[in-house]
Amino acid sequence: MTPVPPRPSRSRRRAGLAALAALALALPTPLAAMPTPAAAAVALQEVMFVGNNWDGTADVIRSRGDYAKLGRINVIPDREARLREIYLNPIKLAYFLGIRQGPGEGHDQFVDDMYTTPDGAALVASRPSFADVVSIDLATGAVRWRFPVSGYRADHMAVSPDGTRVAVSASTSNTVHVLDIRTGAQLGSFGAGDKPHENIFTRDNRLWNMSIGEVDTALDAPWLDWTKGDRRITVADATTYQVVKVIDMRERLDAAGRRDLSDAVRPAVFTPDGSRLYFQVSFFNGLVEYDVAADRVTRVATLPKNPATSDDRTTWVNDSRHHGLSVSPDGSRLCVAGTMDDYATVVDRATLLPGTLVPASKPYWATVSGDGRDCVISESGADQVTAINFATGQKVASVGVGDHPQRVRIGHLPVDWTPPAAG
Repeated sequence: MTPVPPRPSRSRRRAGLAALAALALALPTPLAAMPTPAAAAVALQEVMFVGNNWDGTADVIRSRGDYAKLGRINVIPDREARLREIYLNPIKLAYFLGIRQGPGEGHDQFVDDMYTTPDGAALVASRPSFADVVSIDLATGAVRWRFPVSGYRADHMAVSPDGTRVAVSASTSNTVHVLDIRTGAQLGSFGAGDKPHENIFTRDNRLWNMSIGEVDTALDAPWLDWTKGDRRITVADATTYQVVKVIDMRERLDAAGRRDLSDAVRPAVFTPDGSRLYFQVSFFNGLVEYDVAADRVTRVATLPKNPATSDDRTTWVNDSRHHGLSVSPDGSRLCVAGTMDDYATVVDRATLLPGTLVPASKPYWATVSGDGRDCVISESGADQVTAINFATGQKVASVGVGDHPQRVRIGHLPVDWTPPAAG
């Protein structure tokens, strides 16, 4: 909106008012109906978005309470245009089919991660098979902007604390792009290890990226670990996007006496004060505690195995054993998605002992409800999300969603939002 000009002097005001009245008569919208800054502000509601990776949709559910469904967004309204582009390019087609047969488990990966813009007007999502990030208008369902990532696959994202920037991992180019969430303009980028994965903005103006290496090969025996590539944590300045630190977790795990563990850091969470990082690694049913200031691994917790889970590592999806981690707002409890062991559990952070094992079908992510009371997991094998109370460790609700839910994120929408017509 055009800023209001300075208030005119009293001597000029009468002439100015007469001119303004004449101008108002010529306007298609009466001057009184034009929005003021206060009127233009849209009241927002907090919701959760569930990305249904295989069917390219995002379900909108309540962020607390009964987690009732509010609507669904088509994240691939431009599907035909993207497929035409891919099928006309042999290299893009090779990667597209490779994603389908590799990390997609025979399916295309159409939505991985997503966040809303600060004004609640658009959903910004990464689309692995289309190797891009798009902004979807939440009122019309149309694509507002599109950013093709470098390389041939887009992966996990993170949003800055102020909600204005989004970081996305470009898996095949070992690059992290940082975009303006409103316009899609690239603000910066930096190089990471092989197959950059998780991204986290921290309170000290840093952006952490975890690279997981090659996870879609069958070379999963421990003695073949060297084939997995360069796995490391890359820490960049969140203003200049220059790399300020590289953490080789292999050295830290070895120093802690855990040479048996992979150094491919998967989902990770910081405690509220930022002093500890908890993370999962490939092939391991458990989690690792890392002291940030001391720069060392301090504890490792092995969590229960499901006796029905195969010991054949090649049967575990993308080298995951457990994939999904969140922390309660007070930092006292961790919630773990035991992906290949088909359970989720709340872990006491003081003791690192698990609580009740809540049965879940290939849970693939864990986040925190809007009120902080529950851990919300995506059950990718059952096409539902399930809430587990942090205090009791018990399941409180489940709601059905689309095909193969993975990432679950808090977002915001206008209070009077209705889903756009299916396109």
